[in-house]
Amino acid sequence: MLQLRFIKGGFSLLRVKRITIFSAAVQSTHNVDYKPIKKVMVANRGEIAIRVFRACTELGIRTVAVYSEQDTGQMHRQKADEAYLIGKGLPPVQAYLHIPDIIKVAKENEVDAIHPGYGFLSERADFAQACVDAGVRFIGPPPEVVRKMGDKLEARAIAIEAGVPVVPGSSAPITSLTEAQEFADAYDYPIMFKAAYGGGGRGMRVVRDYEELEENYQRAYSEALSAFGNGALFVERFIERPRHIEVQILGDKYGNVIHLYERDCSIQRRHQKVVEIAPAAQLDQQLRDRLTSDAVKLAKRVGYENAGTVEFLIDKHGK
Repeated sequence: MLQLRFIKGGFSLLRVKRITIFSAAVQSTHNVDYKPIKKVMVANRGEIAIRVFRACTELGIRTVAVYSEQDTGQMHRQKADEAYLIGKGLPPVQAYLHIPDIIKVAKENEVDAIHPGYGFLSERADFAQACVDAGVRFIGPPPEVVRKMGDKLEARAIAIEAGVPVVPGSSAPITSLTEAQEFADAYDYPIMFKAAYGGGGRGMRVVRDYEELEENYQRAYSEALSAFGNGALFVERFIERPRHIEVQILGDKYGNVIHLYERDCSIQRRHQKVVEIAPAAQLDQQLRDRLTSDAVKLAKRVGYENAGTVEFLIDKHGK
């Protein structure tokens, strides 16, 4: 069963020894030339920014860092060829979410492409679109793909259309406790509330019986609203002690998609992965083939470009 989450920013994962690279993430409707990328900005901080800078340096590409007022002394600023302050007067997290400042720095300093890293703006379709509108390449999927896969309910619908099995869940955001109870009556407890427009383990609450329903509904709503600016929730059947298997994919702008096999990410703490093991041990070959095939099928269905990950949950029955 499928739990959808695409990870953008695949450039840092590809260590191909070439002097020039091209981004496939620019939509032709904006008529942006596919010129060689000579300068890359990373709209992020810390370890992920440093990894991208290292890869760019190996490829002969100049690097640009952005930093908040609180991160003046951080290592990622020192590792880049250029560094610029963003989000003046804002808290550190909000600074890295301030799209106008990031685009302004990119345009003023002749940045060819922006890598979002992970977290922050990496799953924001409006940021990908802002890059395209500014004539700067977004290193990741096209904005429309980011939008579709960032909306968990639309992503579920696309998976169903593609013939990929999904965990039983609501087809639209739930608007009341009554709707949640009706779902529990149909599928039995436990159930799980999930943020409709976010991820990363936030806005998620397990409900094991009716007495927990209202409290966990309110907590999930509040957390989703705080983290993503939208408290919309949907509900799924909760899978007890599943295996969490991920399939790495690569897609290009011509509709070609390949997979790079799977990894087991079942060891987690608070919905965050602790260890990733590849290849996944004791995974039936037929199941492995189904997972990789479904991952490619889904990526093709949505028109995915760049590097990404499709995450699957496998129950104790191997489904």
